[in-house]
Amino acid sequence: MFERFTDRARGVVRRAVEEARAEGQRPVGTEHLLLALVADEAGLASRVLADAGVRADDLRERVRRHTANGGAGLGDADAAALREIGIDLAAIVARIEQSFGPDALREAVPAPRRRWGRRRFLGGPFSPRSKKVLELSLREALRLRHNHIGTEHILLGVLREGQGLGALVLTEAGADLDDLRRRVESALRTAA
Repeated sequence: MFERFTDRARGVVRRAVEEARAEGQRPVGTEHLLLALVADEAGLASRVLADAGVRADDLRERVRRHTANGGAGLGDADAAALREIGIDLAAIVARIEQSFGPDALREAVPAPRRRWGRRRFLGGPFSPRSKKVLELSLREALRLRHNHIGTEHILLGVLREGQGLGALVLTEAGADLDDLRRRVESALRTAA
């Protein structure tokens, strides 16, 4: 499938892997794909997001808040639900980090395994949702009768998947997923 990706789209996928590694999180999630898309300022997806009023720093902060609780992916709503039953997640994380050091709850990143004679393009595992996003990006390209997969198709995949952290932070940032889809398709028509 990656042979259909444009160089820019491949760069976005590589950057998503780097985003996940930089946070010490594995596997690569939909949020990492989204952050990589907005970081590629020259890409069509990033321009559409910017035109819709979505700011990269705002998305990054929202992702950080959702993953700050030990990288567990628990957001404000989850923490509030735990507080309702008498569990203060922030206090638990603080005590653990006090005893075992900062980032004690982050998942350990194993050293990459070398396989002789094989070269992996991406070098990192993807969450089931991000795999679905990449598969959906291919389906979106086929639906639009495109012979390539660009950044805009990856964004359409994030939007179509709709359940991952990437889609969640977009909606929290005030973006309407259906409106973003229309904007991407409109930008593709004007670019053609």
